[in-house]
Amino acid sequence: MSSGSLLRVAVGPRFAAPLLDYLAPAEGPVPPVGGRVSAPLGKGKRTGFVIKHLDASDVPAERLRPVLEVLDAEPLWDPVTLEVLRWAANYYCHPLGQVLAYALPQHLRRGGQLPAPPSFWRACGKALGVAPELPARAPRQRELLEQLLAAGRGGLAERALASRARDWRRIVRILEEKGLAESFEREIPEPAVMLREEPLALSREQSAAVNAMPMDRGYACHLLDGVTASGKTEVYLHLVEQVLASGRQCLLLAPEIGLTPQLAERLKARFRVPAAVLHSGLGDGERLNAWVDARAGRARLVVGTRSAVFVPCRELGLIVVDEEHDPSYKQQDGFRYQARDLAVMRASRAGIPVVLGSATPALESLLNVQRGRYTHPRLTKKVTGSRPPLARLVDLNRHPPEHGLSAPLLQAMSEQLESGSQVLLYLNRRGFAPVLMCPDCRRSEECSHCDARLVFYRRRDLLLCHHCGARRRPPPVCENCGSPLQTIGRGTERLEEELQARFEDFPVARMDRDNVRGRRRLENILGGIRERHYRILLGTQMLTKGHDFPSLGLVGVIDADQGMFSQEFRGPERLAQTLVQVAGRAGRRERPGLLVLQTRFPEHPLLRQLLKEGYGGFAATALDLRRRSGWPPYAHLALLRANAPEAASVREFLEQAIGVVPQDGSGSAVEVLGPAPALMERRRDRSHAHLLARSSSRARLQEYLGRWIPAVRKLPCRRRVSWSLDVDPAEIG
Repeated sequence: MSSGSLLRVAVGPRFAAPLLDYLAPAEGPVPPVGGRVSAPLGKGKRTGFVIKHLDASDVPAERLRPVLEVLDAEPLWDPVTLEVLRWAANYYCHPLGQVLAYALPQHLRRGGQLPAPPSFWRACGKALGVAPELPARAPRQRELLEQLLAAGRGGLAERALASRARDWRRIVRILEEKGLAESFEREIPEPAVMLREEPLALSREQSAAVNAMPMDRGYACHLLDGVTASGKTEVYLHLVEQVLASGRQCLLLAPEIGLTPQLAERLKARFRVPAAVLHSGLGDGERLNAWVDARAGRARLVVGTRSAVFVPCRELGLIVVDEEHDPSYKQQDGFRYQARDLAVMRASRAGIPVVLGSATPALESLLNVQRGRYTHPRLTKKVTGSRPPLARLVDLNRHPPEHGLSAPLLQAMSEQLESGSQVLLYLNRRGFAPVLMCPDCRRSEECSHCDARLVFYRRRDLLLCHHCGARRRPPPVCENCGSPLQTIGRGTERLEEELQARFEDFPVARMDRDNVRGRRRLENILGGIRERHYRILLGTQMLTKGHDFPSLGLVGVIDADQGMFSQEFRGPERLAQTLVQVAGRAGRRERPGLLVLQTRFPEHPLLRQLLKEGYGGFAATALDLRRRSGWPPYAHLALLRANAPEAASVREFLEQAIGVVPQDGSGSAVEVLGPAPALMERRRDRSHAHLLARSSSRARLQEYLGRWIPAVRKLPCRRRVSWSLDVDPAEIG
């Protein structure tokens, strides 16, 4: 057979088969590597991805089947992105077909065609000065023409016009007939950067940071370590300006949906270039259009959450990962990848710079700085010139809280509110109360599907499981002894009621996943905070990330002990990052803010070190502890998780998995621990347990997994369990 007549295909999106060989179509062009085909599989057909053109196959010729249809005339990904996807599938031991399907918009994943290049409309030269002269009975023509004039020679895409007027086609056709508008296909923008607004003047530290991160010298990873409000975003914008001026694209990642529009709006306000935004909150059509624009090079700025790391870009010149420490960059189900790490890998393969920004860098990133792999530009001062917040520990053993608020915190709140400042209270616990319990027999209301207590929501008169979503009405009395039930502890809903009752003259804004559903609700609350309609801000981690509240004078941490005694090895790191991030919100421009930490363990070394030495001091100690205990980043982990309705099936599978552990080669360098039950053993009516593989050598662990996981996939009992492999897990439980 001639070269190219045989194809190696990765079948997706839900099929976990190894790569399969097929015949190319007898007629027409040969499918390109990186393109899709419709391939027969069993009695049906699947969308597959051409991985390689073969000269020969180990499968007998009579058993080879031809692909049914060629879906793409050219590769979907640029060579570097395709290489990174293949590397990721191998590193995370995930089926390549599923990885490639995951990296596509839903429309393409299902076998749909690539959309044609979008058409644009712009005002003709004849239209200059004409808009006011359109007849009064044509207000919609005048409005649309004014929008086209404002867009300039770059015009507006048809889909942008569709979002402005339902019958836009009729209107622009009328304008076209009058010689006022014309359609055209827009090419890739010129390299020259059109600024909408002048860049802000950089501080001395910001200028030094920009100069320390050259954009024209190939690959380098820069860890931009800047305290909260030190102006990291402005540094990003200056770097982006350099890259755009050279005619290249920029990819910027944000950890959460709520921060993506904020970053995108900042970029759009600065640069007059097309931008694409990608996150799961968009509709399928919006994500497809953004993906296609990035791939074609029309979008010069690409902003998104973790999956955007796989978006193809024709001329990528810079990757920025904002809040690089954030756990949201780790995908926790299905294809379990770490977007920050893949951003660094992609930049390395593409030969371009990557910037990781954070006020509390991950320990992995700081170790890479120590080892000389990353540069470490630092921003130690707030751009406003204000000093770090004054910190105060409140010992709850000496100052018992009333409704969760100690007397020192209440006094500090009153002083700040009376002076005109805003107050932020941080409590990372949703609902009214985490426990509904009988005080006599000590029975608590628990989830019947999980090893967890049900959270009480008083406004909805509801008990809810935060792990499986189970819900039911609370009983009027204890079902065991008939005594009245009591709420134990408090969540944001309860604290909001107590704050409104105590501070009647100061409106309260609550931000958590229960109260903020959808982008519009989030924007309304944030707008009310910035306009100072709300004086007291209450929320979970949603309120602590990436938001600038210039009138904030006080941050109160209601329960600084949450996470202090976590069973997760990353627990202290996460707690330190959260406390530093939330503390950084405090401080008005003209004076330092105040941080009040309520705790029952005021002598705890983590708290003391954070207050005395800051995050840098904590990180140095934490790294030393990790090194001595043999945990990441000095060791490398892979977690084999399994779950089934019966615990016996899970244990049988994991014990058999241990039995197929390779005994030669890398086996001696890899330690396998377990089986061990998950921290929450029963979840969603299934028993959960795991094995943990650990090695001091990443290469030896990878070699080991490359032989172990294929053997696990052949275990006879695998069909009785659901199992997955998590390489570099963010948490063990």
